[in-house]
Amino acid sequence: MPITLGTKAGTLKQLQGRLRSARIPPLVSFTQQDWQSRRGACLAGIGESIGTGPWIVRSSCGREDSAEASYAGAFLSVPDVRAEDLEAAIERVFQSYGTALPTDEVLIQPMLKQVLRSGVAFSHDPNTCAPYRIVNWSEGNDTAAVTGGLGGRIWQQAAQAPRTATPPTPALSGVIALLDELSALLGEAPLDVEFAMTAEDDGDVLWLLQARRLVLPQPPEADHAQTTRLQLIHDKVARGMRPHPFLMGRRTVYGVMPDWNPAEIVGIRPKPLALSLYRELVTDSIWAYQRHNYGYRNLRSFPLMPHFFGLPYIDVRLSFNSFIPADLDEGLAGRLVDHYIDRLLAEPTLHDKVEFEIVFSCYTLDLPARLERLAAAGFSAHERETIAQSLRKLTNRIVHPKAGLWRDDAAKLDTLKTRRDVLFASNADPLERIYWLLEDAKRYGTLPFAGLARAGFVAVQLLKSLVAVGVFSQSDYDAFIGSVSTVSGQLARDRATLDRYTFLSRYGHLRPGTYDILSPRYDEAPELYFDWSQKPGAPEPSHPFSLTLPQMRDIVKLLNEHGLQPDPVGLFDFMQAGIELRELAKFHFSRNLSDALALIAELGAQWGFERDDLAYSDITVFKELHVAAASPREALLRSIERGKAQYAETQRISLPPLIAQPDDVWGFEWPETEPNFITQKRITAPVIDCDAREKLAGAIVCIPNADPGFDWLFAYPIAGLITAWGGANSHMAIRAGELGLPAVIGAGEVLYRRWSGARHLHLDCAGRRVEILD
Repeated sequence: MPITLGTKAGTLKQLQGRLRSARIPPLVSFTQQDWQSRRGACLAGIGESIGTGPWIVRSSCGREDSAEASYAGAFLSVPDVRAEDLEAAIERVFQSYGTALPTDEVLIQPMLKQVLRSGVAFSHDPNTCAPYRIVNWSEGNDTAAVTGGLGGRIWQQAAQAPRTATPPTPALSGVIALLDELSALLGEAPLDVEFAMTAEDDGDVLWLLQARRLVLPQPPEADHAQTTRLQLIHDKVARGMRPHPFLMGRRTVYGVMPDWNPAEIVGIRPKPLALSLYRELVTDSIWAYQRHNYGYRNLRSFPLMPHFFGLPYIDVRLSFNSFIPADLDEGLAGRLVDHYIDRLLAEPTLHDKVEFEIVFSCYTLDLPARLERLAAAGFSAHERETIAQSLRKLTNRIVHPKAGLWRDDAAKLDTLKTRRDVLFASNADPLERIYWLLEDAKRYGTLPFAGLARAGFVAVQLLKSLVAVGVFSQSDYDAFIGSVSTVSGQLARDRATLDRYTFLSRYGHLRPGTYDILSPRYDEAPELYFDWSQKPGAPEPSHPFSLTLPQMRDIVKLLNEHGLQPDPVGLFDFMQAGIELRELAKFHFSRNLSDALALIAELGAQWGFERDDLAYSDITVFKELHVAAASPREALLRSIERGKAQYAETQRISLPPLIAQPDDVWGFEWPETEPNFITQKRITAPVIDCDAREKLAGAIVCIPNADPGFDWLFAYPIAGLITAWGGANSHMAIRAGELGLPAVIGAGEVLYRRWSGARHLHLDCAGRRVEILD
């Protein structure tokens, strides 16, 4: 007899006696009509069929599990019901349906005892519609923890994953087997399953609590299509894990957050135009030129950011090679790279903090103490001193009070602005302007920005080391960051004082999603970002930072002891300039990029393409049209069609934030990361998405990444900030510190989804804690 998906009770009854991979608890069900006409018989039948309780009274409404909508959680279930409360519980469940139909049911089952774990499982990923088996579970006896929205752990596995891709808890393999068995019995329909595991005398037992159709926004992908694609990614990762003749380190790791963190800058699934622009301007070559210029190893011609069907990742071995000083002995350098990778594999939650917690990329006042951890890894005292000397020399070249490398980079920003003005004053055609805007953005924009970002990182590291050695308190650190005046801080001040035209002429090129043509610039949609009907209040002025005399003496002594060249005034000038100029460089190069995107949109419109289409093109097509005689419409159409086909595959893939081995492509647990907490403040406030502009005041605002285009938020008196992606030294981390705004930067996908879905949160930045209130 074939099985068809029906009501909760109807489906479970059909499956009783048919399953090999799980059991179904005994059950009794009856309709609203039965309940109204023979209530006493219904109540008597419960005890006779499934025992004396306690029971759980569950909804089984006809509207709950249709092919069009599940209404999951829309109706009431009442657990732990005793005999004296049974009739009232059944009434409450029927009442939760609103106007109940005569055929609507209630389902009663005995409460499970000695529950070890419970959760929900999908046969397909609701976001990608790909055949990923997703198990969301929690350990313990609370069977409502996951279904009630309290999070839990998540394991994701491809439908035809090899046996080597095993869940972290062996018992979850039984849940995967249950999904596969149900799919075979129910005709491959996408499924949503609730389960629990209990400890019984004959061992752990898996129980099926519910099986219903999983409603997807589009038809699911076939298993074989997913397998073919993932096999190609697996093989690409496996090749990357081998030793490389021109790189140090036995193997690599791929991550979305280390170094030039693509998850923060372009997102984990950028459209082809955004991805190609980021590669063009930064990760294909500029990144390596900057590192070499600043005294690190020469890795030119190495692209930093491979992508797997459009999902961008950083090659972490390559990144770690690039933080090795050029004069360090290769044998010692190779061991250092292997140590870095081993440390990341041992503590994967550090993937967005590798430069603070794993890599030694500059000299700081606490470096000798931090290098002591290398002793346990087999590095001798002489080797540790060699590393320190090499980093000292490199750092002195960066922070030198007169000849610091960052000064030349800062001067290039003026050249960028001058050349942009000359270009727009000329009669150059749009394609030529696009070409030179991007070429100049590389040479005079992202290249100096990369250098100034390196200086900014060194500045923050030196500042943190003052806390580590006891010269500064955390309050001193926060006060210094609060005294820094970045371009983002100036934006907030100008919003309070400038008229609309002047403000937009200065800041109009900014957009959330710097590389995204679909994100409007400030001057393209000013009403979207700002309330022009009233002026916001001027932000409090930053307070100048000053050292005490004892601090000054301690710093003079430390700089001399450690062989660092600047005096205290020069050191603090560098630290302030490093942080401020990094943000200024980003502001200037993003104008070139934003103007190029605006010209691409104008040209596309002339050739009959909307921005939605242009987002699928590749920037190389515009470079080619600049140098070639070709039909622009045909060339662009081919690029768009190719990009759409590629992005359709991008949308079907899920990969972990850190790929440590090839089998991670097939199955992985979504990690809870260790977020970056900014300031030492506490705040309790409602949680708001950034699109709800009228509710921003006094709210904790959630945004996906730490992009500077979101600076418009600071024109509103928000109470706090949470981002899914972003590092300890990201734009929003610096900005929040400058404002003294409680913030959680880089929560990761799991925690961000949990916290952004809450109504109210309590942020305790000093205690590094986030509490969901409701």
